Amino acid sequence: MTYRTHMIVGLSLLVGAVTACSNPSEPADTATAEEPQRTLTLYSARHYDSDKALYAMFEEQAGVKLDVRESKADQLIETMKAEGDQSPADVIITADAGSLWRFQDAGLTQAVASEDLSAIVPQNYRQSQGHWYGLARRLRGIAYDPARWSAEELATWDMLAEDVKSGEICVRSSSNIYNLSLMSEIIHRYGADDAQAWATAIVGNMARNPQGGDTDQIRAIAAGECSIAIVNHYYWVRLGASEKEADRNVATSTTFLVPEFSEGSGSHVNITGAAISATADDVALAEEFIAFLLTETGQSYLTRDTKELPLLDGSALPDGVENVPEFTASDTSLDIYGENQAEAQRLFDLAGWN
Repeated sequence: MTYRTHMIVGLSLLVGAVTACSNPSEPADTATAEEPQRTLTLYSARHYDSDKALYAMFEEQAGVKLDVRESKADQLIETMKAEGDQSPADVIITADAGSLWRFQDAGLTQAVASEDLSAIVPQNYRQSQGHWYGLARRLRGIAYDPARWSAEELATWDMLAEDVKSGEICVRSSSNIYNLSLMSEIIHRYGADDAQAWATAIVGNMARNPQGGDTDQIRAIAAGECSIAIVNHYYWVRLGASEKEADRNVATSTTFLVPEFSEGSGSHVNITGAAISATADDVALAEEFIAFLLTETGQSYLTRDTKELPLLDGSALPDGVENVPEFTASDTSLDIYGENQAEAQRLFDLAGWN
């Protein structure tokens, strides 16, 4: 090997050594630790396809993995009690303020004074200390046979207690949360004594013992078993939107109205709502998720299958809900639906409402 060859080899080795020291390998220079994906665990008492589609949108938009666990509200409460401080729940969604109050009363929610959520959700549709926030509205009202009654004869709840309604009313069990919340507001409006008298009169006017769900009460009108049923609006709307002709016939043979407590006092309005769990790891993310459900898209999907009313004025109504008559919402705090719940059941029991 010549001297020139030795020099070239030596310089090549030197340059290679310097390059190796000054320019580390590409992977070591550019690689970054991958950030873990944010996760949010939702305990939901709902079970609708439109909800699942909405959750998928949030996952994609927020880059979040949503773990959804569905069960009945009372079962979710017992599950969370058993899980204790180790509960993975971040957000709870369930129907009825009275049901949300049960989670709160069990110590399973936390008060969140969210400026963002408070700016979106009107005061009368959220818990006073921020334990839960409304997502959609539901009306407890009356389906009736228009050949038997006029709207004027059913305009207020106390009209159902009239003797002329004897043997005409169908309604579900007193232990149902919808009835408990209604009775809780009646106690607030009428006082305990008059509320018990009202419940006693309703029992006397029943066409049959309480049984079944709200849809069964509407079907009973069409079958001629009664002419008045206490039901939530969306059960009537769903029958009218059904693919089955028999269901549509049941809806068209009845009419729905939203009575007031007294003339001009407003109507009983309830909610589907969300609460942030007491064990939530990321409260800010939980708030972000609830706020997403209160967007135009969120409102549309939340009410599409349920036929509830959007919480926010100006939101598009789901098909069929346009047939629900106009109403003025009561200004009663939804806290009352929980605070009076035990008294409501006691008065129902005294009245003999099974």
